[in-house]
Amino acid sequence: MDNQELKFLLKLLGFTDYRAGLNAFDSFKTKKNKICKALGDRELVDYTREITAVKILPPSQAVLKNPGEVPIADKELKVLEKIAKASGKIAPSQITSLKAAQRNEILEVLSDRGLIEAERGIKKTKAEVWLTQRGIEYLRDDYSPNKGVQPAISLELLGNYLRFLRKTLQTKPEQVSSSLPTVNTADEKISDQEILEIIKKLDRELGTDNYLPIFHLREKLQPPFSRDELDKALYRLQASDQIDLSSLLDPTPYTPEQIDAGILQKVGGSLFFITVN
Repeated sequence: MDNQELKFLLKLLGFTDYRAGLNAFDSFKTKKNKICKALGDRELVDYTREITAVKILPPSQAVLKNPGEVPIADKELKVLEKIAKASGKIAPSQITSLKAAQRNEILEVLSDRGLIEAERGIKKTKAEVWLTQRGIEYLRDDYSPNKGVQPAISLELLGNYLRFLRKTLQTKPEQVSSSLPTVNTADEKISDQEILEIIKKLDRELGTDNYLPIFHLREKLQPPFSRDELDKALYRLQASDQIDLSSLLDPTPYTPEQIDAGILQKVGGSLFFITVN
């Protein structure tokens, strides 16, 4: 996480329910949308969105050829015809025959019916941004400053972070998940076999095709486990031939924080995936 992204998050912590208008971040100037989107891509924040571009999809051709055979309103049909005339993507602003609110409503209907493909971006006016549950967990449990020169954080931003920690640590949930085996928080112990069942459950729920990235398991089990304790548990499961641990070859789909959640090796890349044997 770079300095500007960190400052953006710490500023967001200063608002009620960690939610604010994006115009509250004007001090970031032209970078505020880029920062907001980058944090959104990592699911640390979310924001109000609107359709920014649309293009025709194959099912629309049948509608345009035989509009009487398909239930579609005249205004929806006219919008669909306008989009079909474009050679590729078209911005909603190019559909000038309707007011913005009505046009956006029609585009949403066409998108929901699978007639157009709609790209969504940050809303241009009165956009809001808020901290997600993943963002709360990251700042509370996982964030660690990078080595080297650290950003100059104002006392105001530091105060936001301290208030956030005091509030969230007081209400932090004790259970891993209602759908997963329960961690015994009385003595904070869980067996290796229970960890194995959690791995299997996460793999099914997330659809990772028996290649579960370790960061998902850390999100569920740290705490009560420390990082080192969970690493040792995985090594025990590997030694008993119940799982395999493998390295990450292509880091592109993952964030630096997710990659850092792997098990560092002295030689070669970090162990990143868990496969159940």
